[in-house]
Amino acid sequence: MSTSSAYEPYCGNPPVPGQLLDSWNLDPVLLTILACVAALYAMGASRTRNVTRRERAAFWIGWSVATAALVSPLCSLSVALFSARVGQHMVLTVVAAPLLILGGVGQIISEVTSGKGVLWPAIRAFIKAVGNWPIGLVSFAAFLWLWHVPVLYDSTLRSNTAYWIMHLSLFGSALLLWRELLQTGAERRLIGFGTGFLTSLHMGSLGALLTFAPSSIYTSHQVTTWPWGLSALADQQLGGLIMWVPGCTVFIMAGLFSMAAVLRNTEGECKLF
Repeated sequence: MSTSSAYEPYCGNPPVPGQLLDSWNLDPVLLTILACVAALYAMGASRTRNVTRRERAAFWIGWSVATAALVSPLCSLSVALFSARVGQHMVLTVVAAPLLILGGVGQIISEVTSGKGVLWPAIRAFIKAVGNWPIGLVSFAAFLWLWHVPVLYDSTLRSNTAYWIMHLSLFGSALLLWRELLQTGAERRLIGFGTGFLTSLHMGSLGALLTFAPSSIYTSHQVTTWPWGLSALADQQLGGLIMWVPGCTVFIMAGLFSMAAVLRNTEGECKLF
């Protein structure tokens, strides 16, 4: 049987292995929001020719990945295992988020906010101004570290409000981060390289701290990991490794890709002379 508590976490009580495949998250509010996002993108993409077929494919893959992370049994497993929660966040922030940005979400937002009046020009001006700040780098780092403070992390398993603030802040800041990482132009590519390097540095530091911690620091998982053959400490160490190795690798590769693009452009300019 699942471990029960006075409060049932958003994804349900922690499952045991035999229950996992039946633990889908079919929250009607979440499903409605996901459907609305898909519909808005489809309508926006149909109104502009600036979104290519490849970009549309990237969006739909990213949307599907994000939907799977939130709806599949991974949601339920993340209640039992810290490592599953980290895995869910990595899927959202290093797989789904860049695919959505590559899918031309920014262009769709510009299309949706292209109306006249008082409100839309103000929104466009705000988005343009924010685009010149390193807000993605700073906000993603702040939220990543903040939500791994034990008392705040544990609160997400006791409060639906805290759960969604965590996910929305991490995912939203990841979208801003990848917007900075994937911009074109020599100057923006250099910024992308620095952003990728700094993100891998602070994420790797957090992953290492979790991996080498002498004891488990999250009380919510003290009694939920044993059905999965893991101690709370081993589960925490696994989560740290997931964040440290595959998570950091993606950001390092993104930074190197940006630098390679800068070097190719520089080499091309030199050949002209």
